Amino acid sequence: MAKFNLFLIVFLLSFSFSPLCLCHKNYGGYLFPQFYDRSCPRLQDIVKSVIAKAVAREARMAASLLRLHFHDCFVKGCDASILLDSTGSFVSEKRSNPNRNSARGFEVIDEIKAAVEKECPHTVSCADIMALAARDSTVISGGPSWVVPLGRRDSLGASLSGSNNNIPAPNNTFQTILTKFKLQGLDIVDLVALSGSHTIGNARCVSFRQRLYNQTGNSQPDYTLDQSYASKLRAGCPKSGGDQNLFFLDFISPTAFDNSYFRNLLSYKGLLSSDQILVTKNPISLGLVKKYAASNEDFFEQFAKSMVKMGNISPLTGFRGEIRKHCRYINKA
Repeated sequence: MAKFNLFLIVFLLSFSFSPLCLCHKNYGGYLFPQFYDRSCPRLQDIVKSVIAKAVAREARMAASLLRLHFHDCFVKGCDASILLDSTGSFVSEKRSNPNRNSARGFEVIDEIKAAVEKECPHTVSCADIMALAARDSTVISGGPSWVVPLGRRDSLGASLSGSNNNIPAPNNTFQTILTKFKLQGLDIVDLVALSGSHTIGNARCVSFRQRLYNQTGNSQPDYTLDQSYASKLRAGCPKSGGDQNLFFLDFISPTAFDNSYFRNLLSYKGLLSSDQILVTKNPISLGLVKKYAASNEDFFEQFAKSMVKMGNISPLTGFRGEIRKHCRYINKA
């Protein structure tokens, strides 16, 4: 009995002095920030260095890498399925409507993966690299930082249908977009905060043309779009052609991660319909837009929380999935 009591005391003391762990449980596995501390201690420095060089070459790349993580997590979870090229057994998600001629940054992920493989072979997943790249892209653009839980593994396949159906589209209704978020375990606060990522980056003419012209191709006022702003957009986005012409999502500070995106919405200068409906279609989202427009600090704080939450969507952990050697292909048996 005395031995049992001694064992119990030691057991309880071991928990009392254990450090607090920022862990997220998913399907029998855990994500935690220290996952690679021993197996690849220079991982985060390597990712940060490559991101810095890539964004220095092209400021737009920060938004592209952030978007890549978002489009990955909404399809089968955060498993790097978006990075896979087509094979005989599946069609790449790169061919889906939300990604075709739009998703980019794959070569930067390749560059990071090559550097990480040289440092610590067959150790770090492409999914974790994407999560770190999204964080570092935000920070280098002037946005908030957050601690990234790690330990994801890579998928063995892709889902073209999931990519076509699960990713919110620029012309979706507010309720459709909110439903797509809720299906991933995200709420209306996450929806508004994560939409704030549109404070950097670009959108194609084809993504918002319907706001400028009616079905017959004539100008038709959209009263949720400031008409002087609409006139400037029409100059570069004609009623036909120019589908790939690019426009800043936030014309005030297009490469700076800040809350001007929300101020634009309150002035009816949101580029995409999916942006402007945060103000016009729901009183709760309108209240959140006003809150973030008034406080950069509040926006940053919630954005960081929502990014951690999004990055925890159904990760593969434990023995599920694999650690790809090359992010574009599954490992050969």
